[in-house]
Amino acid sequence: MTIDDLDKKHCVPCEGGVEPLDMAAAKQISQAIDPAWNISDDAAYIEREFKFSNYAKTISFVNAVAWIAEAEDHHPDLVVKYGSCRVKYSTHSIGGLSENDFICAKKIDNMIS
Repeated sequence: MTIDDLDKKHCVPCEGGVEPLDMAAAKQISQAIDPAWNISDDAAYIEREFKFSNYAKTISFVNAVAWIAEAEDHHPDLVVKYGSCRVKYSTHSIGGLSENDFICAKKIDNMIS
């Protein structure tokens, strides 16, 4: 698994049958995404909170994340509040992290930078 071109990759359908990334692999691939993303202590998910100056900007961000999620067929959990959105990625079919989670995180990073 290479992290050099993570933003050029696309999610691959995952129906289970593969092992989730362990913490060492998750930390390695996380070098390709913004350090504001946090890996859970059990390496089951990554999450990041994004802050905005108003509700309209928050919802615009949510819509853009939804577009990425649909395009990649990999959907995060979102917690939307006035002025913020927490994005949480995990590959539910394997009960942990896969490369797909980091691909989508990188696409969000690129969108906001």
